[in-house]
Amino acid sequence: MPSLKSIRVRIASVRSTEKITRAMKMVAAAWLRRAQDAIVAARPYSKALAEAVGEIAARAGLDAHPLLQERTGNRILVVAISSDRGLAGGFNANLFRAVARFVAEKPDAEIELVVLGRKGRDFFRRRKAKYNVRQELGGVASDTAFERSRELSALLVSAFLDGTCDTVYLAYNEFKSAVSQRVVVEPLLPIVPPPRPNVDGPLIDFAYEPSKEEVLATLLPKFIESQILRVLLESIASEYGAKMTAMENATRNAKEMIARYTLQYNRARQAAITKELMEIVSGAEALKG
Repeated sequence: MPSLKSIRVRIASVRSTEKITRAMKMVAAAWLRRAQDAIVAARPYSKALAEAVGEIAARAGLDAHPLLQERTGNRILVVAISSDRGLAGGFNANLFRAVARFVAEKPDAEIELVVLGRKGRDFFRRRKAKYNVRQELGGVASDTAFERSRELSALLVSAFLDGTCDTVYLAYNEFKSAVSQRVVVEPLLPIVPPPRPNVDGPLIDFAYEPSKEEVLATLLPKFIESQILRVLLESIASEYGAKMTAMENATRNAKEMIARYTLQYNRARQAAITKELMEIVSGAEALKG
């Protein structure tokens, strides 16, 4: 049985860990609230822009802009959005499994990866013989999401228009709630205009200045930026939600360990006291004899 001193050291160590995980949970909860507010604030703009793109594309046709045109090639570019730090439960591991499954399901395609976040960079570097990483970018935070969305949008649109890829996919964690995140692999390019709401009657057109094509040329890059920004905000909120849940579980486990070690300490202490009493009684009986 461990000594009383070693058990006390274990209890102190676990109690210190429990304080750290509790503090990290509170920090993650605070950042999660900010990330949720950012998602709510971005949704009206993203929705209105998607409706505008859908309306104009329905009137102009898919041939009006290269970003709307489907291709028959099998060159795919996948953007994997991971985090820079760990301690987030299955946030990164679930994403990597989804990307690996996506690649395995398309054995005939030429798939390249654009990886965001240090965790993704390290994961795919260790498997560089299996995955073709085109570019590595740093992770994204709430205060850098807008700049990163513009940078990533320019990179992906350029790759698509240059013909170096035929399809672009985004792989990320979609935020559902503080305890629920879902990994999504969804297409980004070519743009599939959102379906128009069911409206009776013929499609009414408008007068455009300068033209439908030039209006689309301005709106579509903005639409791509808004979609990427939404995905980045979803990933950020999911990361904080996963961290909060992981730290809550770690705190609960630490409390259970403290209770278990305390019980073990009390039993060991009681056994030591009983042993000392038995030695005293035995010594007293020996003196009497």
